[in-house]
Amino acid sequence: MLKVAILDDYQNVSQQFVDIEKLSGKYEIKIFSEPFSDEADAIDQLSDFEALLIMQERTPITKNLIDNLMNLKFIITTGLRNISIDLESAKKRKIIVSGTDMNINPTPELTWSLILGLARNLKEEIDNMYQGYWQTTIGVELKGKILGLIGLGRVGSQVAKIGQAFGMQVMAWSENLNLNTCKELNVLPCTKEDLIKNSDFLSIHVQGGEKYKNCITLKEFDKMKKTSYLINTSRGPIVNEDDLIIALSTNEIAGAGLDVFEKEPLPENNKLRFLPNALLTPHIGCVTAENYQIFYSQMMESLEACVNGKPIRIIE
Repeated sequence: MLKVAILDDYQNVSQQFVDIEKLSGKYEIKIFSEPFSDEADAIDQLSDFEALLIMQERTPITKNLIDNLMNLKFIITTGLRNISIDLESAKKRKIIVSGTDMNINPTPELTWSLILGLARNLKEEIDNMYQGYWQTTIGVELKGKILGLIGLGRVGSQVAKIGQAFGMQVMAWSENLNLNTCKELNVLPCTKEDLIKNSDFLSIHVQGGEKYKNCITLKEFDKMKKTSYLINTSRGPIVNEDDLIIALSTNEIAGAGLDVFEKEPLPENNKLRFLPNALLTPHIGCVTAENYQIFYSQMMESLEACVNGKPIRIIE
């Protein structure tokens, strides 16, 4: 039987979407619900497996990992892009890498949960309500404010439309900003510097990787309004985390809404956890029942296709 590992099922929900008992005659499946302590631990625990079913970028599938998993034949990831997989190393080993579809809308929806939470101080007000206090903060309105977007792709475009529905002015910048998209959406294209200086809410929607690593540092925070908020539902390393902690601690900006972090899961002693102006969620942008149904059903579909010699949704 083919040995299959389902990785990073933090919530122990994969069995709600994958009938392991039904597949027991064909696959020997093991579920890993905890992150590996380090790469050596991952190599040790995964050495016997022929197929890895991975949840986006939770466990990096590096060259070293691939080179040490001598039985590995298939890597199936959620989504059709995963920068944590060393595709070149997989190709050299003739390991097939394939993916799944994904609903994009949950991330814009979460983005607006964070924006609204920051604007109306929901974390503090909710905490205070349970402690018996009443009306302890003053919020801000969204209408007339400037929403700045770093990235105007599929996610950024949806965020822009919702911002306009709130009566916000929307500006955008990225390295490869599509001016036609800006025109279609009535979004003002601008330089990075203008975006940083003018945004009341600055939201990040570009892909991770070296291109945008440390896109936001102390240099950018110094130029932002002291009343502005940063929202990141993309990838943690796009924002320099140490610099963000300084900016929040010194009230260089009013607050931040974060769903992604430099290291995930976020360590218990990370200073972001203790800042009152940081609204944090544990990378749940794509974590919905609808997406998980797509992820797990299509991962099994892709695995079947690979085993039958007719792989689908190949990532190269």
